[in-house]
Amino acid sequence: MRRRLPCLLAAACLAALPATALAAPAAPGAPGERHAWAPADKQGFGTARGDASNVAFTLRSHELTEIYYPDLSTPAFRGLEFAISDGRSFTDRETGPGVRSRVSPVRGALAFRQTTWTRRWRLTKTWITDPARATVLAHVELRSLTGRRLKAYVLADPAPGDDGNDDRGAAEDGALVSWDDAAASAVAASGGLRQGTSGYLGSASDPWTQLESGRGIGSRYDATAPGNVVQAARTRLTGRPGGDELTLAIGFAPGADAARRTAERSLDAGFRPASKRFAAGWRRYVDSLKAPPKVVRRSPRLRRLYEQSVMVLLAHEDKLNPGASVASPTMPWVWGTLTLEDKEISGPYHLVWPRDFYHVATAQKAAGDDAAVHRLVDYLWRVQKADGSWWQNTRVDGTEYWTNLQLDEVALPVVLAWWLGRDSATDWGHVRRAADFIVARGPVTEQERWENQSGWSPNTIATQIAALVCAADIARKHGDAAAATRYEATADLWQKSVQGWTATSNGPYSPRPYYLRVTKDGNPNAGTTYDLGDNHPAPVDQRTIVDQSFLGLVLFGVKPHDDPVVRNSLAVGDDVLRADTPHGPMWHRFTADGYGETETGADWDIFDAKQGQTLGRLWPLLSGERGEYELLAGGDARPALRTIAGAANQGLMLPEQVWDGRPPTGEPGFEAGEGDRSATPLAWTHAQFVRLAWSIQKGEPVERPSVVACRYTGDDC
Repeated sequence: MRRRLPCLLAAACLAALPATALAAPAAPGAPGERHAWAPADKQGFGTARGDASNVAFTLRSHELTEIYYPDLSTPAFRGLEFAISDGRSFTDRETGPGVRSRVSPVRGALAFRQTTWTRRWRLTKTWITDPARATVLAHVELRSLTGRRLKAYVLADPAPGDDGNDDRGAAEDGALVSWDDAAASAVAASGGLRQGTSGYLGSASDPWTQLESGRGIGSRYDATAPGNVVQAARTRLTGRPGGDELTLAIGFAPGADAARRTAERSLDAGFRPASKRFAAGWRRYVDSLKAPPKVVRRSPRLRRLYEQSVMVLLAHEDKLNPGASVASPTMPWVWGTLTLEDKEISGPYHLVWPRDFYHVATAQKAAGDDAAVHRLVDYLWRVQKADGSWWQNTRVDGTEYWTNLQLDEVALPVVLAWWLGRDSATDWGHVRRAADFIVARGPVTEQERWENQSGWSPNTIATQIAALVCAADIARKHGDAAAATRYEATADLWQKSVQGWTATSNGPYSPRPYYLRVTKDGNPNAGTTYDLGDNHPAPVDQRTIVDQSFLGLVLFGVKPHDDPVVRNSLAVGDDVLRADTPHGPMWHRFTADGYGETETGADWDIFDAKQGQTLGRLWPLLSGERGEYELLAGGDARPALRTIAGAANQGLMLPEQVWDGRPPTGEPGFEAGEGDRSATPLAWTHAQFVRLAWSIQKGEPVERPSVVACRYTGDDC
């Protein structure tokens, strides 16, 4: 956890524990197996409207996964599921073999109905958060399909304070309580929980080791030493009339007793009233937006995904730090197993990136949420560095996480400010610092938008040119003609030079010039080599690595859509990067991308021996960028919109990547065009879907800065 508060005196530590925490014997096996977060392929992401409920939950197909508290940078609970038994012949864990599942979004709110079943039982959980407090609530229904009386146990994996290796746990007053020195959680249920026990994952005290034997919970423990605590208790559910439903509450607070009281108050208030307030809050929000564009109104599926997307985008904004919009409430692959970075706490992707931020803001503005967009810009101004730049990413409170310099993340806030008409004296002060930084440090970037290469990037250069032209327009409004002239002169030079810096005329894919992902020396015809990263086994010739990101030159108004090099680069990209899916064509990020799973479907990681073990998959959001280009070229972008929509899962969550036809595509659970275990939901993908829908309505990309397009293409003047 962050911000450790050491207990200097043993008596002071004991005083912080719940009153009955030491009632059961101390659990053996501390600290247990190392903590890891759940996979990132979420089927649901929910929270209530309003700041009082500063919790957000995630769901995978069968179980509840991470709960974030007190903010969206702090996962505080790893997961919860049920185990169903007849006490004699079977004990089924929801995530175990033979259990089927379905997640269905509840229309009009970020609530979800999650059903698991076998031939012997069916369990349905409806998930919300209590709009009045920091509690996740579920209405749980169990039906015995054989008529036999069943036993239902709740299995909880708490991780308060973003660290699952230093927790303690106990059963107290019919609840399962867990705490560390940063926060606490309490799992409670209507009718109470019985036979509560707390142990350590994978040890003799792990409750599942008892339950899977079919004998129920025998030995009961309290986890008095710090470790990776797991908990279990029996509920009142039997699957028969009178024992077929209950309300489950997971409450959070800084301390254990307060967390238990939070859960109890939510139970006392009742699920049904909370559910009504939850739905009403989201209904008011959706009704406050513009009516959806025609292209989605005509399709029930597209409309549902559109409404889900605008809610998901708002839910990515932190409640304690207004305007702080995270990339995704997930930790994919080794970001979740915590084996790549030498840290006990998690980071990617529940962080704020100015790049993802830009796409979210433009989508929200298009949808009619002006208030949210201005909160986002205000947040950017609060966390801007003194030199005018921004960190690569931050936690929601503005604390830096990764500190690399990405010049597109300096440029995009300027473009956003201009696009929103944010040109007050205060705004101009922030814009001027950023523009001056770009002039001083550009156009070469330490990292481009895919975050692991330096050099001359056509996309990054496009954003910088756009930012400088936008900044010049704002400068003139404030009477600073000298700054405006300096910005425009720099932008004009870079606009004339970008092709010479980044488009090769002697590469292997075409005899005519085409844009590269990056050049390392500003000489695209040189055979300069570099390390591609992500387990690629050998240095690559820069002329062999292409990327559709050059489309930023068109989408930001720097080049016309029919520029010959742009058109040839599209053809090259289609040959090298495009793959067809059942939903339509999608694209890889760049040649030989390795940011994705292995051929067996195992997690992306960085291996000591680079042998090309990992494969970057298809990104649905790139279909959206192509759709925006097609609008400028006079084409039809509706197929691109449907392609993105096809990647949505049961819970209408849109992924970062989908399976691309290479192994293990085609095996059960690895269907082509369906989401892999990358970050899901990804705010950028949802934003691209929403923005493309509005761009189709307008007939051109809604976010294209007209002042830039007018200067360089003659459009939008």
